[in-house]
Amino acid sequence: MKNVFGDALTVTLFGESHGQAIGAVLDGLAPGIPVDEEIIAHKLFLRRPYGALGTARREKDGFSILSGVYNGFTTGTPLTIVIPNGDTRSKDYEALHGIARPGHCDYAAHEKYHGFEDDRGGGHFSGRLTAALVAAGAIAGSALSLRGVMIGTHILSLHGVVDRGFADYAEDIGMLDKLLFPVLDEEKAEKMKEEIAKAAEARDSVGGILETALTGLPAGLGEPFFDSVESKLAHALFSIPGIKGVEFGCGFGFSSLYGSEANDAFEMKNGRVITATNRNGGINGGLTNGMPLIFRCAVKPTPSIGKEQKTVDFIKGENTVVAVAGRHDPAIVHRARAVVDALTALVLYDLYAGRYGTDFFGGKR
Repeated sequence: MKNVFGDALTVTLFGESHGQAIGAVLDGLAPGIPVDEEIIAHKLFLRRPYGALGTARREKDGFSILSGVYNGFTTGTPLTIVIPNGDTRSKDYEALHGIARPGHCDYAAHEKYHGFEDDRGGGHFSGRLTAALVAAGAIAGSALSLRGVMIGTHILSLHGVVDRGFADYAEDIGMLDKLLFPVLDEEKAEKMKEEIAKAAEARDSVGGILETALTGLPAGLGEPFFDSVESKLAHALFSIPGIKGVEFGCGFGFSSLYGSEANDAFEMKNGRVITATNRNGGINGGLTNGMPLIFRCAVKPTPSIGKEQKTVDFIKGENTVVAVAGRHDPAIVHRARAVVDALTALVLYDLYAGRYGTDFFGGKR
């Protein structure tokens, strides 16, 4: 039973949805990385719910860095970030004790932890804990940006509404970092919001697909098999609650192509090796090839809905029905993009450190 991820850089996640606080410990950061708390606060802001599109739970997401930072720079020792929980209403979950909410892990968690789990609001399984990951990822992302790496995620599709793809990567990624609802086409953004509003009115929810692009990567990051770039990223991305599918480049679309269509032809341009197309999403043989790294994540509809559903009371051992009350999101896909960016940054930092050494991002006085 552990909650640690990474090799050269590890992140440990702790806390519960309705506990005193949540947080993360980063171990393996190089000394001398600038830590800008305004950047961390901004990334947390992008994850927070707002308006009718999100849950009525409104956490301030104020945070404290308890260790690992001195005079605005990482020290190289474990960095601990703590985010207090404030807007909790545990009484909303009292009637659900022992009830397996469809789409949730209540029953599986009960079996794993023998009934000792904190089940309020999903406990340690709650999406609330992703706030700590976003804070940790903001530090890794800042270090990557100093090396010219850009990370951006948009909602590619939501309930039949499809956004345009990336065009000018630098311009699009810069724009996305300013948007609470990360869609590249403003008209499509409004249509997606309408779909979310319809679901909320029907006491239901919707999912979507997120598309992520990374630029500025060198060729040669990753390993051939078990620690391939796809393996490492997929491992992290599937840790995000609600992510049920991950594909790189053309992904499942490769199944309908000829090899001549799927391959990316190489060519020289301005003294560097590039590919004429990027159907493989910037990865060959588990390694980055220097082209933009492209992947997509399928986000399932939020499982907590107000519609009545069949289920069981696994403590009493009987069938029952449930309509989940309380404060819940009719969609989480727009909030999940900040989490995807954060986990991506943590994985890329780890891959860089594995290839170039743990001091690669550090500074000297």
